[in-house]
Amino acid sequence: GAEVQESGGGSVQAGGSLRLACAASGYTYCMGWYRQAPGKEREGVATIDKFGSSTYVDSVKGRFTISRDNRKNTMYLQMNSLKPEDTGMYYCAADTNYCGRRLVTQDFAYWGQGTQVTVSS
Repeated sequence: GAEVQESGGGSVQAGGSLRLACAASGYTYCMGWYRQAPGKEREGVATIDKFGSSTYVDSVKGRFTISRDNRKNTMYLQMNSLKPEDTGMYYCAADTNYCGRRLVTQDFAYWGQGTQVTVSS
């Protein structure tokens, strides 16, 4: 099975940008980004399949862009116009099947350890 590892987290001021990356070691069809703020449940941010079809949670539409490079087996999340409410641990997830409703169900076989994103006001 695939293993995934996130990178690129950090601290920025509101309005700033960060780019996260997730490298996968095996075959993936659907990949996604999730986040969890302190005291809150984990929520889906975006998913993308191997053909580039993507979905986003409403709160990040127009600010975040998910992409992937299949040759490098790597997924990215470009985060612009960051807000303090974007703060949290960001996790990469991957599966060998189609995305479907995984943004909501979070039904992925493989998960990374997470990378922290902190946005200060």
